[in-house]
Amino acid sequence: MIKKLSENSWLLTCSTLRLCLMKTSFARLFLFTCSFLTLLNVQAENLASAEEYISTWKSEAVRQMNLYKIPASITLAQGILESGNGVSELAKKSNNHFGIKCHAGWEGGRTYHDDDEKGECFRVYDHPRDSYEDHSKFLLRTRYSELFDLDLEDYKGWAKGLKKCGYATNPKYSNLLITLIERHDLHLLDSEEIEDVAIALVNPTDDVTEKPETLNNNPTAYIGIQRQRRDVRTTDHGVQYILARKGDSPKSLSQDLEMMAWQFLRYNEVSKDYLFSEGERVYLQPKKNYAAYSWYVVRSGQTLWEISQIYGVKTSALVRKNNLSKNGSLRTGQKLSLKWSLTKEGNLPWYAKMIKSDKTNLE
Repeated sequence: MIKKLSENSWLLTCSTLRLCLMKTSFARLFLFTCSFLTLLNVQAENLASAEEYISTWKSEAVRQMNLYKIPASITLAQGILESGNGVSELAKKSNNHFGIKCHAGWEGGRTYHDDDEKGECFRVYDHPRDSYEDHSKFLLRTRYSELFDLDLEDYKGWAKGLKKCGYATNPKYSNLLITLIERHDLHLLDSEEIEDVAIALVNPTDDVTEKPETLNNNPTAYIGIQRQRRDVRTTDHGVQYILARKGDSPKSLSQDLEMMAWQFLRYNEVSKDYLFSEGERVYLQPKKNYAAYSWYVVRSGQTLWEISQIYGVKTSALVRKNNLSKNGSLRTGQKLSLKWSLTKEGNLPWYAKMIKSDKTNLE
């Protein structure tokens, strides 16, 4: 009887254990399924918030692109990545969408977070738009100057260049930007322009008595009103410039336009003591390696630099395209190629002849 009871007890124990194991396996499966569905839901929410972020800030990114010639796709991708689609603590509490740290000379608000080191200082802005504006100006530093030699539509070059110049420590940073740009077709924004808008550059030290409300999705909004504003113009091939006033120099312009003096030196290929003539073009971005026009006929006394300033083409590019010596003089009536590199015989290359010339200036 005792033996019989013991056997029954053992069978009951085994059955109970088997049921428990079955329940445990079921519980694990249930938890795994819930976790998987939750993960899918989180990913869907992240994707939706990325789309929402793009919808909210794409116009501002395009506006910044037209002001500073930084691809809108790069700006948006950095904003998405650095701000976690606009919901990171730094973005929500400090309006800092690009993770820009205080650095020397920053006089605005500050907050402290752990990043590469513990308790690092980050900038605080009154509005996210201020973060976008500061991001553009931040990239105007000497450290990133080589990026502005790239075409606006070369988002891959910009992404790799940012990593090379040390914007982020993540070794996959450039790949992350490129993935975001291609996933959301952000590169399509890089060909958008603000038409017929003269945007005033404001000097913060000026007494601004009137400042209109700037709207999130209004790409034609002025940065502000200045007593004597400088209108930014754009060449036919997309290089921004202003017309100089009497007495303008790289140093005075750097103070008026909140840019660095070296930028005017480099972009305009002048010395630090150079004084611009009234009405002379002053480029705010690097000149390009080509012009919108195909040809130019040299006038009496003109120099290669003067022609480069008229058409927004680097003098080195004109030398290379026309097989000239660096210090050589020009002849009156000499025909210069502004767009194509000529052969040694001085003729257009075969591929240029197959393309219809769009603009020719034979003044």
